[in-house]
Amino acid sequence: MLAGIVLVLWLPRLPPWPLAALALPMASLLLWRGWRWPAALVLGAGLAALHAAHALSLQLPADLERADLTIAGRIVGLPEHDPRRTRFEFRVDDAAAEAVSGRLLRLSWYDDDPGARERLRAGQRWRLSVRLKAPRGLRNPGGFDSEKQALAGRIAARGYVRELRRAELLSDATGLDAWRQAMSERIAAAIRSPSSRFVRALALGDTRGLDDADWALLRANGLTHLIAISGFHVGLVAGFAALLARGLWWGWPGLARRIPRPVAAALAGLAGGIAYAAVAGFALPTVRTVLMIGAVAAMRVSRRRFGPAAALAAAALAILLVDPLSVLSAGFWLSFAGVAWLLWCLPGFERRLLRGFLSAQAVATIGLLPLGVALFGQASLAGPVANLVAVPWWSLVVVPLSLLGTGLEGLHGGLGAWAWRLSAWCFDLSWPLFEWLGASPLAVRWLPESRWFALPMALLAAFWMLLPRGLPARGLALLLWLPLLLPARDLPAEGEAELWVLDVGQGLAVVVRTARHTLLYDTGPAVRDGYDAGDRVVVPTLRALGVPRLERVVVSHADNDHAGGLAAVTRDYPVAALLAPAGSGVSDAEACVAGSGWRWDGVEFEFLHPTPHFPYLRNEASCVLRIASRDGAVLLTGDIGEVIERGLVRRLPDRLRADVVLVAHHGSGASSDPTFVAATGARHAIVSNGYGNRFGHPHAGTVDRWRQAGAELHETGRAGALWVGFRDGEAIVQGRRAARARLWDAQARLAGADGAD
Repeated sequence: MLAGIVLVLWLPRLPPWPLAALALPMASLLLWRGWRWPAALVLGAGLAALHAAHALSLQLPADLERADLTIAGRIVGLPEHDPRRTRFEFRVDDAAAEAVSGRLLRLSWYDDDPGARERLRAGQRWRLSVRLKAPRGLRNPGGFDSEKQALAGRIAARGYVRELRRAELLSDATGLDAWRQAMSERIAAAIRSPSSRFVRALALGDTRGLDDADWALLRANGLTHLIAISGFHVGLVAGFAALLARGLWWGWPGLARRIPRPVAAALAGLAGGIAYAAVAGFALPTVRTVLMIGAVAAMRVSRRRFGPAAALAAAALAILLVDPLSVLSAGFWLSFAGVAWLLWCLPGFERRLLRGFLSAQAVATIGLLPLGVALFGQASLAGPVANLVAVPWWSLVVVPLSLLGTGLEGLHGGLGAWAWRLSAWCFDLSWPLFEWLGASPLAVRWLPESRWFALPMALLAAFWMLLPRGLPARGLALLLWLPLLLPARDLPAEGEAELWVLDVGQGLAVVVRTARHTLLYDTGPAVRDGYDAGDRVVVPTLRALGVPRLERVVVSHADNDHAGGLAAVTRDYPVAALLAPAGSGVSDAEACVAGSGWRWDGVEFEFLHPTPHFPYLRNEASCVLRIASRDGAVLLTGDIGEVIERGLVRRLPDRLRADVVLVAHHGSGASSDPTFVAATGARHAIVSNGYGNRFGHPHAGTVDRWRQAGAELHETGRAGALWVGFRDGEAIVQGRRAARARLWDAQARLAGADGAD
């Protein structure tokens, strides 16, 4: 059944819905004929197709994008407060547009007054004026796929609140989420130390207090699975509840006449898991674990004999039947794969506790390494060491104390403060070790993107290495790890160059690679609401491409949409040389001057603008860079306008010839002068823009000029990141969305934004 679900979700687009609907009676027919495996495969495929089609149908129609809508509904979950905005999920229960009624939205409330934003609380009902757009994210190598996340979470649209003064509070905060927020505030008041944010995360799943540095340190130690309420914690609470029931039945044997002790323990464990999942706001990882516990409890109550493998399979079936789209989450794979490896490698009970724990840690490290690299592009050498301390200490000491405090506080205000403080003190005892490990050479290692076959080969290698002792040639399994841990970087040959025009939204960032060198032209925008293209796009792309260092960074000019991500890039990557226009104010930068250049691996780089002594005029002073390989040339133009373009035509008509041109100023109407377009003779014109941007880039007249000149137009806003290369003297441009099409792109294609280009 899992194979059928994965098969459908791997498709570039959904099969027709009648075919998906027919899958269910077909599965019944196959099961009636006794063909259980084909029946499960067909059932999984049909369920996945129907659930995905329904989730996509919930997303905002194209005709409502950018329209002002008045909606009423309730804040779901805990609002996240940033320096100048608050983000929250909003369940609509009343709207003028039927297309958004009942939908789940992800909204932002922008206000420089923190006091005004603090009025937003979980469980409140509001009437708001909003502007929405369908879920659409950036698509880059190594980047986070927010569209997949929106599909799995059934997010119908993202948007922001308009006309804040007209926002109307309809009812005060009520419900479970309101209780969670109030309890989180009590923990913050009880614990004055910085560890308060971790206690809130462990007790309530409230990770709002953790910043990027905290998450980076947790990733470096391989501890992200422990810091928020996860399936492991739900299972731990369920186990304690089951043990409590067993102890109660042991003390009063007469209870077994009404309910057998194993059944009582199973039901108590299920009740404990449900209660703890409620404390966490029924987050998806906790719901999955509750379903797993429920499947095992059902088998116990039915008095059926079953082994650990059957229980694991039943738990997987329970989750897949309820939500086939859960396979889109990394937690699903890590949870089930981790348990499966342990059941296979350590089926018996290890009498020596320490040896059993060390064996389990070794099995989990080897078995889950392939999935960790494939899903996150990283491996932590410090992870096994950190988990040896964190798993027992946090799970058996810190978490129980934080939960005890929450339970006591729920009985009477003020009773839980001592337990929360003790939990924070115990947490502080271990945290310095993890800070040291996170700063050590054992910290997280980023690995380049690998080919599709690398993951199955690495899983086979892990299986081979974990086979019983004495099996000959186990060392050969190390060879199977190489495609995943040391993938080919596919660097250009001598004299060749390739480019990645990244999808950074309304901005620009271009990675240029030759055989042994890498250049970055612009670094994308960084805005006050927390989005930094350098951190979110450029650095992950460089890691995914396996770039160890940047020999040069060229900042075309100092405007935020081109230079905003520079600080994040230079923080994470060594930069040998930085160039920018004279007078731009970019610190420690050499001046880019027309006529200067260099040669890398048989590829020529030359600046065409600005000329010596040219004043810094922002867009008009942009560094124009020509890259000439043996097979063709590329022209990077920054944000120059028509005046500078005409000047280049007069001054350097022969140097403007290029196969690929980056259209100046994101395709605005004030660029792409007809004489300049004709002088380039380009076959491909690339526009770096944000999808649905408020400037209307590219301008219709600009698009017409390039197309009339014979150029094929490509937009990052539609196609995602664009790869530019040369084969047999011909320029090739390929969009990331087209190269790795997924069915959650279907809604964007229907809106005319397929990005195939």
